[in-house]
Amino acid sequence: MTYRIDIRGQRFTWATLKQLLAHAKPVRTGDQLAGLSANGPVERLAAQHCLADVPLKAFLDDVMQVDGDDVTALIMTQHDPAAFAPVSSLTVGAFRNSLLDPATTCTRLRAIAWCVTPEMVAAVSKIMRALGFSGVALNKSRATNALTLG
Repeated sequence: MTYRIDIRGQRFTWATLKQLLAHAKPVRTGDQLAGLSANGPVERLAAQHCLADVPLKAFLDDVMQVDGDDVTALIMTQHDPAAFAPVSSLTVGAFRNSLLDPATTCTRLRAIAWCVTPEMVAAVSKIMRALGFSGVALNKSRATNALTLG
């Protein structure tokens, strides 16, 4: 599947979800030397915006293909399709928003723990700022304390 987005009259296109993920992450010298990073901050921002609109279920069809990779095979063996069903149609951006929502409880997170792949979580991290990570941690810490004290 091809991923694309138009920003200010310029079209950005990525042939695969793996390529989109690579271009959405922060600059790393090694990635630049290997030709795996975005061609500047505008393309990186475009990749992040495009990634936010990708449904979580796309990761199972693209990134999680097992080709002699034992780690991916193990992840897919442990993947729980029934638990994934309620979140499968969420986009990466909507999943991020649900993590930031104070109403999202630890119980809810435990329910989806075996259906969300590391690549899905990585995609959320690529579109979230440090402040967002703090908000998720604080919200979940409060939820845990409420469950423990309640």
